[in-house]
Amino acid sequence: MTSISVTVNGATKSHEVEPRMLLVHYLRETLGLTGTHVGCDTSQCGACCVCVDGIVVKSCTVLAVQADGAKVTTIEGMSAPGLLHPLQEAFWEEHGLQCGFCTPGMIMAADDLLRRNPTPTEQEIRAGLDGNLCRCTGYHNIVKAVQRAAGRMGQTRDTFTIEAMVGQTDEFPTPAKR
Repeated sequence: MTSISVTVNGATKSHEVEPRMLLVHYLRETLGLTGTHVGCDTSQCGACCVCVDGIVVKSCTVLAVQADGAKVTTIEGMSAPGLLHPLQEAFWEEHGLQCGFCTPGMIMAADDLLRRNPTPTEQEIRAGLDGNLCRCTGYHNIVKAVQRAAGRMGQTRDTFTIEAMVGQTDEFPTPAKR
């Protein structure tokens, strides 16, 4: 067993883990964060995407011990409890999901894309989500959802953090409501 300490969604977690345990299994089985999905175990589908130290990764390809000392954000950490992140809202509004299995990974990948490129074109969105598979939607509504979220988040990106949302009781602050 190996001792690790990881900050997950803002909370530091310390555990003894098997050196071969994957980050996805640590998140799901040890921490109970089941929003990160195991889809293929071969890094093909992207359902297991999480953010590690500001970079989106497929957690089925990262050992939990490699995340020792890192800051990890999962789909559960995208917003404060009871609130939706603008990407989550946009996926709902644009019907960017059907079965929902790929949605957490899609949202994490889309968030990474929008942090790097706040105003992506349709082609850039499609390229940015290239490592994530959806077997239901055909991607059209997923792209529309990312475009909608980009429009909302573009000029107020710094307000969409958990710290900024703590204490909010209704919805995300949008430019019109600030």
